[in-house]
Amino acid sequence: MGPLIPLGQIATGWDFVIALLIGIVFGFILEASGFSSSRNIVGVFYGYNFLVLRVFFTAVIVAMIGLQYFNYMGWIDLNLIYVLPTYINSMVIGAIIMGIGFVIGGFCPGTSYTAVAIGKLDGIVFTLGLFLGIFLFSEFFPFMESFYYSDGMGSITIGEMFGISNELVTFGFAIIAIIAFYATWIIEKKVRKKVTPFKFE
Repeated sequence: MGPLIPLGQIATGWDFVIALLIGIVFGFILEASGFSSSRNIVGVFYGYNFLVLRVFFTAVIVAMIGLQYFNYMGWIDLNLIYVLPTYINSMVIGAIIMGIGFVIGGFCPGTSYTAVAIGKLDGIVFTLGLFLGIFLFSEFFPFMESFYYSDGMGSITIGEMFGISNELVTFGFAIIAIIAFYATWIIEKKVRKKVTPFKFE
């Protein structure tokens, strides 16, 4: 199930039950954070709402600091954590495509499920498009497999890429998050001052 659970102490069949419970809690947190609203999500691109950016940064920083602390205390083995392999070319193209879909649809794949869970029509339409995209990708994958796996760097972390410690990477991200929180707060204040509320005559 994870590095915190020693092998053999929890039966394999319970992995899915634990994953389901974690997923339910995660979905509840997303909904409580406002991630089921496409307005909150696209607000990042229009400069009037940076809720999504703040929540993401908070989640990343808490996870990074938590992992470093758990590793220091000997409660977790960072070597047991799976690191997704890096393929520069396909990841850059994929990021661009996802970003365009993000702006047009108002959701990312994860937040669309949160919208579906509370019955939002736009979330349902977006998720149907998501499944269509997955189907088309799987059908055409044999034709683009060589490109997909090109420029592979293996399961590399930011610290390994730049030759610095994980602790320094965590500290750097914390500084970036603080700057981002302050900068987005300033941007929101300026944008909202320019927006005049509509009044019925």
